[in-house]
Amino acid sequence: MRIDKPLLQVKNLKKYFQTPGGMLHAVDDVSFDLLPGSTLGVVGESGCGKSTMGRAILRLQEPTSGTVLFDGTDVTACSKRELKALREQMQIIFQDPFASIDPRMTVSQTIMEPLIIQHKMDRRDKKGLERKALEIMELVGLAPRLVNSYPHELDGGRRQRIGIGRALVLRPRFIVCDEPVSALDVSIQAQILNLMQDVQKQMGLTYLFITHDLSVVKHFSDEILVMYLGQMVEKCESKRLFAQPMHPYTQALLSAIPVPDPRVRMQKIPLKGELSSPIEPPVGCRFAKRCPYATSACTQKAVLPREIEPGHFVACVRAGEL
Repeated sequence: MRIDKPLLQVKNLKKYFQTPGGMLHAVDDVSFDLLPGSTLGVVGESGCGKSTMGRAILRLQEPTSGTVLFDGTDVTACSKRELKALREQMQIIFQDPFASIDPRMTVSQTIMEPLIIQHKMDRRDKKGLERKALEIMELVGLAPRLVNSYPHELDGGRRQRIGIGRALVLRPRFIVCDEPVSALDVSIQAQILNLMQDVQKQMGLTYLFITHDLSVVKHFSDEILVMYLGQMVEKCESKRLFAQPMHPYTQALLSAIPVPDPRVRMQKIPLKGELSSPIEPPVGCRFAKRCPYATSACTQKAVLPREIEPGHFVACVRAGEL
């Protein structure tokens, strides 16, 4: 059951990287709330800062500035000991299962490892560890006969189930899903997405679902956040975004979704112009050089997201009139 109090509050989050050419603004002043039990989809082109934002929220990468509140606790101000305690409640599922799986460990050893590290369960308590591992394997649809299998012996779908099981074994409340199905075949993607939705209902999980596949995020997310060159350009309910996108970049993204009907003529919105650099970006809208509706007002000052309709935030000076 959802409540109005956000589980996660991200305020003015920034993550910059020093490069030889200047400061790269990977995530630049992103703010949003996420309610318990809901899913926020994060979409945008490759390199827009989606994955970096997810890792900064978990402090797998230290934020440059900003605040992340998890159930009222300031994650960005936690000590190492306090952050370790939060790890039980905040987990991540990687795009590549091998990013979180040791190829020298069996399936059961991989799933049990967080219990040994986080809960300090004794490795000698084999029965207790195996029991918990089997419970999670059953939950994520891994057959008991795979207990002693190694990752290289399994297909991509089963390896991703191991990654999901490893994230779930500590019974978290919030999971960053970093493109968890993009490396899988379409038929396997559907199985994994259905699994994640079933597990979300059973455990009351809250997801930050990062993807570049708009057809997936449409059906999987309650709300969608669109990013462009490190900034949030639009955020609202999933159905509303697809029915009435207000930012020109969002409109172009949605126009590129393939329609599985040869009789339907697609009306693609081509994006022309030079891509702005995320290194020391200019003042104003970063999409202005590619936007067909840009005016001089778009480049004079920073364009921040504003609430055009209840719950619908758009970072565009002409939002509502286009």
